[in-house]
Formats: sequence, C-alpha cells, structure tokens
Amino acid sequence: MAMPDDLAHIALQQIALQEEKLQLAAFNETTAWELGACLHGLAASRGLKVAIDIRRVGQPLFYAALPGTTPDNAEWLRRKSNATFRFHRSSYAIGLELQIKNSDLTQRYGLPMSDFAAHGGCFPIRVVSAGLIGAVTVSGLPQRADHELAVEALCSLAGHDYEALRLP
Repeated sequence: MAMPDDLAHIALQQIALQEEKLQLAAFNETTAWELGACLHGLAASRGLKVAIDIRRVGQPLFYAALPGTTPDNAEWLRRKSNATFRFHRSSYAIGLELQIKNSDLTQRYGLPMSDFAAHGGCFPIRVVSAGLIGAVTVSGLPQRADHELAVEALCSLAGHDYEALRLP
C-alpha cells in the first residue's frame, strides 16, 4: 500500500537527513564485518527473517541469511543495491520519489525491474571526503522496516542516536 504523498515528503526529508548524518570516517573489510555483525545481532535477537548484504561498489564484503529467508531475498538484495548504486540514494527514498511522481524505474528511466528495485532496504555507505563507496542492504521485512533496520545498525556503528534519526 502506498504512503500518502504528504507523509512521503516528510519521510524523504528525514531520509535526506539520515543520508547526510550517517557518513563514516572510513570503511573497509573490518567495518563491513562490524556493521554486518551488528545487523545480524539485531535481526537474530528480534527473530527477524532477513538477508543482509554489505558491499563496496563491485565487491561483496558481508552476506548473511537468517533462518526463514529464501533465494528471493538474495535477488531483492541485488536489485535494491543496484538502484542505490545507480542513483546514490537510499532505495526507499528512490521508491518514495517515484511514488510521488506516479512512476516507476522502468517508466522514468527505462531500467528493467528484473535488475533494479526501488523498495526500501538499501542504504548508501558514504565516507566523509570520499562520497559513496558502498551499500548496506536488508531484505525480508516490509520495505520501511528493512530501511530502518539498516539505519539503526549504521547509527550504532557511527555513534549516532537512532531515535533522533529514525523515520517519523
């Protein structure tokens, strides 16, 4: 079910703030492992059936599939991260912007739905002074919850208060 446009605009403002604040000082294989372990811990402690992917552009660094996931989750991870890498934005923000424009990735950009998904769950990993270098993606929950789980873990890693950055 689509979010009303006024709420979508509010969510987009908060996602822009999340994207601005959740930039890391550095990102490497160890950072990816720490972020993945945090996400895995959050999901496992809550009994969530999610798959998690953390990657630099073109290089997978962390993958985990919790009990109850399927190969479809891996496909959603791939498609969401493709959208984030293409647009340098959260996949949830991309989807909300397209919803407001009453469009989709195929209509607006000619991108195949088999390779791109504008559904929440992929969040760009940016390094201060370097820009986008990777993405963290979650699949298995409703799209807003996938997005928020990724944001919560990034807040933990970056030392930000999740309650101040979470979506309203």
